[in-house]
Amino acid sequence: MRGNLFAVAVNLVVLTVRSDRLHVLLIERGEPPFLGEWALPGGFVRPDEDLVHTAGRRLGEETGADTGHAVVGHLEQLASYAAPDRDPRGRVLSVGYLAFLPDMPEPTPGGSAVASAWWPVDEVPPPAFDHRRILADGVERARSKLEYTTLAASFCPTQFTVTDLRRVYEAVWDASLDPRNFQRKVTSTEGFLVPTTTLVTGGRGRPPRLFRRGDATALHPPMLRDSHRVSTRTP
Repeated sequence: MRGNLFAVAVNLVVLTVRSDRLHVLLIERGEPPFLGEWALPGGFVRPDEDLVHTAGRRLGEETGADTGHAVVGHLEQLASYAAPDRDPRGRVLSVGYLAFLPDMPEPTPGGSAVASAWWPVDEVPPPAFDHRRILADGVERARSKLEYTTLAASFCPTQFTVTDLRRVYEAVWDASLDPRNFQRKVTSTEGFLVPTTTLVTGGRGRPPRLFRRGDATALHPPMLRDSHRVSTRTP
């Protein structure tokens, strides 16, 4: 990594919803630089790999996800980061990827990591390199995905209540949403939710109906955060 040569790496912002909170996967580095500090998972691109193959490989190593098949959830390229001083080893261009995935297990550290863990995004320790910026970009991209797509429903069971879905939005947006406005919005958006004949019994008041995910992938019109948000924090 001398002169004008760049090394190329990939960093992953792996997000999921756990216990009604948005979490990110971090690894504890097992080698310099930043030995013992927490960071986003990632690695250098191998000579025989494309960027997306490196992202898939590292995602599989850190989470056990079967990247040989379609990813349940969302995986996309986020942005590129190439500040001259971002890596003390030399010039490293890192391409960020967002992986926003449901039903994620406890992680197993891969590569040179000595530990890995899910962290609530508002409780992450100061990360290594410029990973706080990459994380913030990934969180914002995930939040915007819920405005324009039906991705939130993939974080619910096969059949779910509107309340279950609202909790996903509240976890990702870090906001409290008005239940009546939310129900009216999601049930009136064509193709988002499909009602079943099943009601949830045993509680007080009118029993809620169970829904399943519809065929739509985009929300028309979008469900913009500005009309719902009460509070928000950025990692």
